[in-house]
Amino acid sequence: MPRPLIGITTYVEESTRYNVWDLPTSLVPSGYYELVQAAGGAAVLLPPDEPERAAEVLSRLDGLIVSGGPDVDPARYGAARDPRTGPPARVRDEWELALLAAALDSDLPVLGICRGMQALNVALGGTLVQHIDGHVHTPGVTSWHPVNPVAGTRYAELVPEKAEVPTYHHQAVDVVGRGLVVSAYADDGTVEAIEDPDRSRYVLGVQWHPERDKDTRVMASFVEAAGARRSVPVPVPVPVS
Repeated sequence: MPRPLIGITTYVEESTRYNVWDLPTSLVPSGYYELVQAAGGAAVLLPPDEPERAAEVLSRLDGLIVSGGPDVDPARYGAARDPRTGPPARVRDEWELALLAAALDSDLPVLGICRGMQALNVALGGTLVQHIDGHVHTPGVTSWHPVNPVAGTRYAELVPEKAEVPTYHHQAVDVVGRGLVVSAYADDGTVEAIEDPDRSRYVLGVQWHPERDKDTRVMASFVEAAGARRSVPVPVPVPVS
């Protein structure tokens, strides 16, 4: 059986310097795809495309990871911009919200990470707190804090104990989106995980960065769900000798 094929959304940088080139670039930190691979999946990176092509792209995948990155444009959830909110990433917002809508429509397993969790919440009509203090201590440096699982949720089944997680964010879920429940909180009450309580679907968002964590339980469960969704095995080509 081929490994589950997991799509990972990318960061879009208008100007990236490497070698002698300075060009627009779509990229993602290696930890994302390395963790997918370690969990038994095959990873593909998803640069922005036309939103109407989201369902076509996802039809070839077994799971979708929406990665971290810049703040979701508050216009997407009907809020005025806080001066501490970062500049809009409109192309990325449009593409990732289209991917999320198509994934939810088709019951494709979804894992939202940091911004990805926030985008998942917004895709389902939720809102965000545009600034919180205490979850970013040093610019560009991941910090750690404990999260508390909510009994009876999928996340609590995966990680039943209070756990230290790697975090880097200044925004958080406010009003929870349609059909979602909170499955973990920080000690200060910040929402740290959300999920669809329907056990026939795998829809989970975590505010922290599992790709920077030694604990692989969340990613392993996601890749397992993506593999279980594959209903028709894809034949592996046999080399001709």
